[in-house]
Amino acid sequence: MSFKDILHNLPEVKHPVEKKLSFNVKLKWTLIVLVSFFILANISLYGLAANSLARFEYLAIILGTDFGSIISLGIGPIVMSSIILQLLVGAGLLNIDTNTEAGKKFFQGLQKVGVYLFIIFEAMVYVLMGGLQASPGLAGIVIFQLILGGLTVMLMDEVSTKWGFGSGVSLFILAGVSWRLFAGLFQFIGPTGENCLVDFSNTPCAGKILVIIQSLINGAPRELMLAVLTIVVTALIFLIVVWAQSLKVEIPLSYDRMRGFNIKWPLAFFYASNLPVILVAALLANIQLFGTLLENWLTHPTILGGFSNGAPVSGLAYWLSSSNLVEAIVRGSLQTSQIFQFFSYLIFFMVFSAVFAVFWVKTASMDEASQAKKIMASGLQIPGFRKDQRVLESILGRYILPLTIMGGLAIGLLAAITDSLGALTSGTAILLAIMIAYQFYQNIAQQHAVDMHPAMRNFMQ
Repeated sequence: MSFKDILHNLPEVKHPVEKKLSFNVKLKWTLIVLVSFFILANISLYGLAANSLARFEYLAIILGTDFGSIISLGIGPIVMSSIILQLLVGAGLLNIDTNTEAGKKFFQGLQKVGVYLFIIFEAMVYVLMGGLQASPGLAGIVIFQLILGGLTVMLMDEVSTKWGFGSGVSLFILAGVSWRLFAGLFQFIGPTGENCLVDFSNTPCAGKILVIIQSLINGAPRELMLAVLTIVVTALIFLIVVWAQSLKVEIPLSYDRMRGFNIKWPLAFFYASNLPVILVAALLANIQLFGTLLENWLTHPTILGGFSNGAPVSGLAYWLSSSNLVEAIVRGSLQTSQIFQFFSYLIFFMVFSAVFAVFWVKTASMDEASQAKKIMASGLQIPGFRKDQRVLESILGRYILPLTIMGGLAIGLLAAITDSLGALTSGTAILLAIMIAYQFYQNIAQQHAVDMHPAMRNFMQ
C-alpha cells in the first residue's frame, strides 16, 4: 500500500449520501456540534494541578477553547497544520494540484496527518512545559485527555463542515466570542473574583454595563468614560465590519440555453473571507503560547518573549501584539514604545493576511482558472464575450487576484486597528465573529437561492 493510499483511507466523517441536505438537517447537526462544544469546554481535565494558561484569555478566544478543559488544544492543531501546508504548497516546495479530485484528497490527507501530529505534539508540550501542570504521576493521563479532546474537536469540525452550515473552526470561534461579549457586558464577578452584587458600591464589577452604573453611583468619571468608550468602540467595530462585508464586485452572467435568464455573481472585497485573519491570529497566538511555555520551562525570557501576568513585555511576542491605545490615552500613560508596537503589529498583520489570502485562494480552487471552469460547466457565460474558458480566465483575472491582495491587506489593517481600540474583547475576535456570522447567513441564503434557480445548483457544486 502506497503513502497516497494511506492518506486516502484515513478515518473521516463520511459525506452525506444526499447531494443537497435540507435546512433542518444542517441546523440539527450545527446545533449538536455547538452544544457539544460548550459541554466539552466545561469538562475540566482530570489530574490537573495548576493551569498557568488560564490568564491568556485572548489566546483562548482565537484558538476556540477554554484552557484547563478537555478541549484545551482547541482549533490550534487544525489551523497550524493548514498554515504549514499552505506555505509549503504556495512556495512550491510541495507540488500538489488542488484543482483535481486526486490532488484535493492528497492535500486533505496530508492536512489531517499534520493535525494528528500537532495534536500529539501540543498535548505533550502543554503538559511537559508546565502550561497545564499535572499532579504527580498523572502527566500521561492529562496528555491522553488532551489528545482525546483534540481528536474530538477535529471530528466535530468535519461534522460541521460536511453536515452543517459551515466550518467547525469558525463555529467554535463564534461561540467563544459571543459568550465573552455577553460576559464583558453583564459579568458581575469582579477582577478580584468577588461577586459585586453582594456589595455593589465597594466591590468592582467586570461587566461594562454594571461598571457604568457603579461609576455613576460612586462618582468615578474616568472609569465611567472608559466603560462607555469600550461599548462605543465595540459598536463601531460592528458597524464598520458589517459595512466592509457589503463591498463587492458583481460579474453579470447569462445562461446560454435560456434567453433572458441573467444573474449577478458577486466577488466579495474580502474574497478569501475570514480565513487569512484566522490563520494570522492563530499564528500570533501560538507564538505567544510557546513563548510562555518556554519561559516557564527555562525560567527566563527567550527570543519569543517575556511575559508578565499573561501580557508580553519583551521579545518577538511583544512587538507582534497590541495594547489598548484608547485606555492609555485616557489615563495619560501612552508611551512611545506602544506606538512602535502598534505599527509593527499592523505591518505584520497586513502582510501575512495578504500572503495567506493568496495561498488560500490557490489551494481552495478559488482562482480565476477554477472559477472559469465552474462557469463553463454550469452553462453560464459573461454577456458580450465569446464563450471560451481562456477569455473567462482573462476577465476574471482582472478582479480575483487584485481583490485577494487588497482584501487581505484591508482585513489585516482592520484587525490590527480594532485590536488596539480596547473593545469588550479582542478586536480581531469581534471581527472574526461578525464575518463568521455573516458567512453563516450567506450559507443559509445561498441554499434558498440554489433551491430557486437550478442553474445555480450546478455552479455551486
